[in-house]
Amino acid sequence: MAGVEARVSLEDLKKKMADFAKERDWDQFHSPRNLLLALVGEVGELSEIFQWKGEVPRGLPDWKGEEKEHLGEELSDVLLYLVRLSDVCGVDLGKAAMRKLEINAIKYPVQLCKGSSEKKRPINAGNNASGDGVTGSIYSNSSTSNSNGV
Repeated sequence: MAGVEARVSLEDLKKKMADFAKERDWDQFHSPRNLLLALVGEVGELSEIFQWKGEVPRGLPDWKGEEKEHLGEELSDVLLYLVRLSDVCGVDLGKAAMRKLEINAIKYPVQLCKGSSEKKRPINAGNNASGDGVTGSIYSNSSTSNSNGV
């Protein structure tokens, strides 16, 4: 399917990462702590790409092809470790992200925040148990991790 762009879901990535780890017998190393530290390391590598460049315009018009490719690789490393970490922790990352967007909409209402990055009010603008006005669990019903939680 060369030349055909396929949409990839978080679920697809989660399964591919779980299979990748299982084939290599890496589940034993994929504790939440280890995955988090690997993720932080990858965020550091991503940060290095932008270090010393100053402000960078959207679309990276002045970047060379190989710089953009390197950026894509580091962004992918961050995403893959994040997906793996969420899976091992039993968090449905898609649901968690959508829930967080709902929370942010409450936290930063358009009429108070448009054009400003300043926080306008605390998050306690709801009536559910967590006080955020958003309901629904972010925990996945099943995880591809083993019964030991890793």
